Amino acid sequence: MQAWQFERYGRYDEVLEWVERPVPEPGPDQARVRTAAVSLNFPDLLICQGLYQVRAPLPAVPGVEGVGVVEAAGPDSPFEVGQRVVSFNNEAGMLADCFLADRATSWTVPDHVSDVQAAALSVTYGTSYYALVHRARIAPGEVLLVLGAAGGVGLAAIQLGKILGAEVIAAAGSAEKLEVCRENGADHLINYREGDIVEQVKDLTGGRGADVIYDPVGGDLFDQVKRCIAWDGRILIIGFAGGRIPTIECNRMLLKNMSVVGLAWGMCVERDPATGAKCQQHLYDLLKVGAIDPVIYRRLPFAQLFDGMRLIESRELYGKVVIER
Repeated sequence: MQAWQFERYGRYDEVLEWVERPVPEPGPDQARVRTAAVSLNFPDLLICQGLYQVRAPLPAVPGVEGVGVVEAAGPDSPFEVGQRVVSFNNEAGMLADCFLADRATSWTVPDHVSDVQAAALSVTYGTSYYALVHRARIAPGEVLLVLGAAGGVGLAAIQLGKILGAEVIAAAGSAEKLEVCRENGADHLINYREGDIVEQVKDLTGGRGADVIYDPVGGDLFDQVKRCIAWDGRILIIGFAGGRIPTIECNRMLLKNMSVVGLAWGMCVERDPATGAKCQQHLYDLLKVGAIDPVIYRRLPFAQLFDGMRLIESRELYGKVVIER
């Protein structure tokens, strides 16, 4: 088979090559899937650089989220040849002609879900659903502030936040991105390149601040928004797209009776597959009735992978980029 492979760590456009690799053989609880579509995520940039939380053995293939049709099943695999399956794998490997799908982190895809939707659903919506429901336990009427709101996880958080009854403040860095946030249900919009985000949040909430802050950015933005959390509030740590891992003073947490809550969705699914499967089925149900829908910025063929990676790197996009075979 052929795959986008790197033999050393570095920038994607310096290390990735389209090469022949051995066809992977499924082991126990695995299936080999013929790739149809792969969703790009910020971790794909980190994986190529060796900076992601999980390092696959070199030579390695990026791509943590993909969908396709089962062409071979190993012993005790829950999947059958011919089934459509979507998979999430922290060790990546999906930007290839085929990939291995593990029982714990893979699910069959119902007919009402397209390949592109399936490829764009599991990481972003799974992350946001688990974060808001299981980690923050957000309640109807609470104020949800979403940072990086026009990204894949951000837009998922907006859509799910509205379903869960929250008042959503979307923060993004351009008028175009904020318009996308508005179209996806955000109640209030903040351009954090214009004015003080802390003061704007306080103005919108009558001085209370946000009950839940959803932060996939980190860095300077976290340093700012930790000052506009409400009493008994929760900050959700989703990732560090801003490049710097921030810190927080314990006295601030004490004085606001607040929580800083981490979420590693991939590890959650690996440790508790039953909850992951329930979450995935719930997302399928929401998609069927039109309550959620992944926003697709660009669909590209495998040959144009670098164009997709540049879009992720530039952070000028909104929603998701999907690479199709």
